[in-house]
Amino acid sequence: MEPQLDGAPYGYAVWPGGQLPFAPFATLTEAEGLTVVAPLAALEAAGLMSEPWARISLARSSDLAAVRLTAAFVEALSADGISCKVIAGYHHDHIFVHWGRREDSVAVLRRLLDA
Repeated sequence: MEPQLDGAPYGYAVWPGGQLPFAPFATLTEAEGLTVVAPLAALEAAGLMSEPWARISLARSSDLAAVRLTAAFVEALSADGISCKVIAGYHHDHIFVHWGRREDSVAVLRRLLDA
């Protein structure tokens, strides 16, 4: 599972309602509102603010039934002091880390996946 770093920063925000003026990477409906994950530039153009996050996608397809896969990369990143958010798609896992730690995160994931 080769980690692939997207070159653009992403952001997380709560959409205030109405039709989205951009195509989000992901959405999640919560009691507090609609969480949108999208390129940071799209969020900012819509008047939303977010910290910059880096998106790292695991290139090979991951099995939805795989045991401890998510835990393994969360633990590896955590051991290096890196916090993350994970979105699991049907085909791939996507890991979001603070923009400033993106290169460190890719290195940690490569070490884990090479082990």
